[in-house]
Amino acid sequence: MCYSQQVVQDYRRYLRDYGASLSIKEFFDCFYRRKQGEKIALPKGIEDAFVASNDDSMSGIKALIEDFRASEATRLEKELASQRERLAVAEAKLLVKVTKGASESKRIATDKIANALLKLGDLQRAQPEKRDSRIFPGTYALVLVVEDGKPVVYPMRYQCRPAGAPAFYDSKFPGTYNARRDNLNGFWRKQWGHKHGVVIATAFYEHVKRHHNEGRALREDEDVEDIVIEFKPQTGEEMLVACLWSRWTKPGEPDLLSFAAITDHPPPEVAIAGHDRCIIPLRPEDLSAWLSPEGRTLEELEAILDDRFRPYYEHRLAA
Repeated sequence: MCYSQQVVQDYRRYLRDYGASLSIKEFFDCFYRRKQGEKIALPKGIEDAFVASNDDSMSGIKALIEDFRASEATRLEKELASQRERLAVAEAKLLVKVTKGASESKRIATDKIANALLKLGDLQRAQPEKRDSRIFPGTYALVLVVEDGKPVVYPMRYQCRPAGAPAFYDSKFPGTYNARRDNLNGFWRKQWGHKHGVVIATAFYEHVKRHHNEGRALREDEDVEDIVIEFKPQTGEEMLVACLWSRWTKPGEPDLLSFAAITDHPPPEVAIAGHDRCIIPLRPEDLSAWLSPEGRTLEELEAILDDRFRPYYEHRLAA
């Protein structure tokens, strides 16, 4: 399962390189709902492109981002003050007597202070970091699709909720950020051949067992250890990751745009590293056909997935 990807979150790349338009309404709605308190995970990488824009049509989105960042800074400052007070109380108690409660309170306060300081720093930081554009299940990403014959960029959640499904699908099927290729004609049949998209990725991340990664059996005296491995094309190419997407609607609720990356059996170097799935990067010459699946046979679409871009994936232990 590709649980995380490093993706391109600057909408200007999609407009410049693929002639796409931006669904300003969808982006505005996401930022507005987040400002109103809804939990929508919009990465800093998406925000920064809007903040840097001088396009007047983006001014409403830019204002929402700046307002949200100001309110977040105020919230984090209050959190810092509260946790610093908690830390001081715990340390005072520990000077008198070491107790489990005071030690745990000190640990929690210390962790929350570090987290708040990191988030505050991110709000003020102009220099981009890799984490600004890394997505996890539930995080939003830019997805390129074709509608009415034209390429469009939407903000979509990385965990697909199929149209018509109940909202509890998110918890019932938590792995729906990946669409297994061997289940495209089953679980994903309403999206497969109808709702295709791509994200631009530079790397993907997988949880593997250390002993699998090291190509050995688990020792009798050894606990199973989970590690995270980063995979990326050895020559640094970007990948057009094949995705399925959906627009979920329900009366009285905002629309949800969401997507899943299609995964398949891994190439040898990924399998040797300890993982049993891999994303499918498309060849650039197949992009147009992939994004316009209506009217094509499933055999044609399968052929596009078969004839994928095939880099050699180098891997390393993720930081």
